[in-house]
Amino acid sequence: MNRNDAERIKKVFQSDSKVLITTSYNFTPKAVELAKHLSEEYGIPYYNRRHLNEKIREGSVDFYYVIDNNLDLSIRLGDTRLFFHPGISKIRMENFKREGRDFLFDAIRPSSGDIVYDGTFGLGMDAIFMAHFVEKVIGTEVSTHIYRIVSYGLKSYKSKENWINSAIAKIELYNEDMKEFISHQQERSFDIVYCDPMFENPIYESSSLNPLRPFAKYDTINDDVVRELMRIAKKRVVIKSLERDNLLDTLSIKFDRVLLSRKNGLVFACIDLDK
Repeated sequence: MNRNDAERIKKVFQSDSKVLITTSYNFTPKAVELAKHLSEEYGIPYYNRRHLNEKIREGSVDFYYVIDNNLDLSIRLGDTRLFFHPGISKIRMENFKREGRDFLFDAIRPSSGDIVYDGTFGLGMDAIFMAHFVEKVIGTEVSTHIYRIVSYGLKSYKSKENWINSAIAKIELYNEDMKEFISHQQERSFDIVYCDPMFENPIYESSSLNPLRPFAKYDTINDDVVRELMRIAKKRVVIKSLERDNLLDTLSIKFDRVLLSRKNGLVFACIDLDK
């Protein structure tokens, strides 16, 4: 996927999207039953897979949910497929065990009893990694479609890696806007607060986040939001960005630490409240 493809898909999604749910080909009765159940839960129509191409030709569907015969849930938009997987979190843990260092780990400085708030949950790859080291991760994801895919995956996914299953069990996810959510939280509600807004200048090639982009909310943060994040944190606030983005330059908040990964240009800006 390149920038033009991403922008075209995003425009389709940002219009009044027409969406339905179906199954994979050669569907099983269990897959049909679950698809019909989710049709009612999500308030979107169910169609037999045999009729899908007809609906696409009619222009009566922009993208669609699929329940496959393993009862996994995904979204299809053209050649794009959005589904839940722990992907990068697994690779990150393997690197951490081998090298003894990870920029996210160094940024959040976790303790086993910490409660972490992840305000921009996305696919949850950072959250799964963080959850391994703390007591609980509470996340919010504003996109209803991303939330549905990820929350379903968190409940149904079973890994061969025990640490992933244990980490997922420590995650609570809510379909809420971060700014609304934090406005209702008491002071010092969380030990660590983590915010990872969508990048301004993402790397489209070979990115595991490409399927997420059409469904994501491209809202940014400002000083007022960061102050609210600081209000609800006990130990620290960590904001993730890219070196080539302008987000951190737009903030007047003073950061105590800024960690830069030269390998991929990721920046973790840290406000340490317990120093």
